[in-house]
Amino acid sequence: MEITWYGHSCFRITERGLATVVTDPYDHRQVGYDPLKLKADIVTISHNSPGHNNLAAIKGTPYRITGPGEFEVGGVFITGIQTNGHKSPSEARNTLYLIEVNGITIVHLGDMDRVPTQTEVEALGNVNIALVPVSSGSGLNVAKAVEAISVFEPNIVIPMHYASEGATVKLEPLNRFLKELGQTDVKPLPSLKVTSVGSLPDETQVVVLDYQRSAG
Repeated sequence: MEITWYGHSCFRITERGLATVVTDPYDHRQVGYDPLKLKADIVTISHNSPGHNNLAAIKGTPYRITGPGEFEVGGVFITGIQTNGHKSPSEARNTLYLIEVNGITIVHLGDMDRVPTQTEVEALGNVNIALVPVSSGSGLNVAKAVEAISVFEPNIVIPMHYASEGATVKLEPLNRFLKELGQTDVKPLPSLKVTSVGSLPDETQVVVLDYQRSAG
């Protein structure tokens, strides 16, 4: 399985013989970066915002998941759980997605704005890889992101939704999050490749991905 980051909260998750998933495609006119030119079998949308819901950026006719529920498409299992938007009709809704690919579980938090409870995390089951917003905006700030990681206890954390080259949205830089974790020497990778659950580290490891321009 391979996870590639295309900026902001947009990732592509691929595995040979299974459906390809793209998360939170953005409108580059709103958040910066280059225009997205991606193909996918499944697209997940965490919330209704131009930085996360640009379905038009994805080629073809992918299966669209825009809210809570349980889904199975092309051998990939996805569970959507609402995390924000319970307090009032005016509160922005956010959906967390648990994505299972070949027995490896990935959680994409979208713009989750609070630390989940232990009960909520236990209901999700084991999380191998957590895609976590780390620089506030409408999502978690650095302190809350670190606390959320301690609750999830994933094998790997991949930060997202932070200030980076090409971005125009005002967000905090990644180094604040890394400094909080005491991991300022992390070297970015072009993508994360995982062969099996058994190949994952026992202790939580932070993996930073380089922004990749999509070539179609």
